Amino acid sequence: MNKRMLYYTVMSVFLGLVVGAIILLIVGVNPLEAYKVMILGAFGKPKYISWTIVEAVPIILTGIAVAFAFQTGIFNIGAEGQFIVGSLGAVIVGVAVDMPPVIHAIVALLAGIVCGGVWGALVGVFKAKRGVNEVISSIMLNWIAFYFSNYMLTKSFLRKPDSNYSFNIQPSASIRFLGEWKRSEAGRAILKENDFLRGILNPPVHWGILIAIVVAILVWFILKKTTLGYELKAVGFNRFAAEYGGIDIKKNTVISMAISGAMAGLAGAVQVLGVAGNIGLLATQQGYGFNGIAVSLIAANHPIACIPSGILFAALTYGGGKLNSALHTPSEIINIVIGIIVLFIAMPQFMELIRKKFSFNKSKRVKGGEEVE
Repeated sequence: MNKRMLYYTVMSVFLGLVVGAIILLIVGVNPLEAYKVMILGAFGKPKYISWTIVEAVPIILTGIAVAFAFQTGIFNIGAEGQFIVGSLGAVIVGVAVDMPPVIHAIVALLAGIVCGGVWGALVGVFKAKRGVNEVISSIMLNWIAFYFSNYMLTKSFLRKPDSNYSFNIQPSASIRFLGEWKRSEAGRAILKENDFLRGILNPPVHWGILIAIVVAILVWFILKKTTLGYELKAVGFNRFAAEYGGIDIKKNTVISMAISGAMAGLAGAVQVLGVAGNIGLLATQQGYGFNGIAVSLIAANHPIACIPSGILFAALTYGGGKLNSALHTPSEIINIVIGIIVLFIAMPQFMELIRKKFSFNKSKRVKGGEEVE
């Protein structure tokens, strides 16, 4: 992320919080009190910090997925559907396949990656072979994934009897951190005596944040240091120039969407294997893929910047959820703040105008000081 994009992001977050403060004042709430509740609600206790990270992991991964596609000139709005099929693939392997611990978890994660990758590759194939706009096809595939997941829950091998949920994954497929230890007698004794450790490990802490960090670094490396990344970005910058230079545009379009979909599928697998432990009948789409778009935009489509961006998004939503109970304020205000932040980021010319105005005034003050001297 260059300095100008960093400036756009910081200013957009600041302006979003300012607009949020104005809205809070209109509804009769002290914005300083509200933001204090949000900050303490996200980072005030070890348990809250842990929950914020747990909430951030899936949207960091979907954000990286969207950012990767953006970097290659494709708008992947289908991360939601890829997340759903990734969850489904991981659950099927976690429920129906018997394997030793660790290996089982890795295979279940790979199943989520493959399912998401195939779902994303379909969008790439439609675009490369038939010229179908990726926005249209990915939106349609979101709904196909939604109903396909619900259909699979009609199968007796997957759905728990008299329930709207699947069977829980086998313990060997779980990626939770110290899950067995927390339930052991020694673990319970240690946690009982250590408030900090008990708070940190209270939520379903899992390996997902480390997976997200590794994925972010790997994607950055692919885009910046490899021939594949160069070709994919070249197609995104100028398809005609890339084709003239001998790059296979159709092939790279499919590859780009397959990689992007694989990361969104991984997000679904991590959420199932690390937090939920099962899937249920969906009444509506869960929003992880769409939130990933916001995370990617806040991060200026930089894979590594998606990590702090995702944590910020999770902190706003998780901490903002406490506004209702603490101040009797609608927590939906946080969605407005996030929407305003994304809106400002989507207006680079307006942000550039502010930057130039600020730079001009600063330069004028410096010149004025020199003249006085």
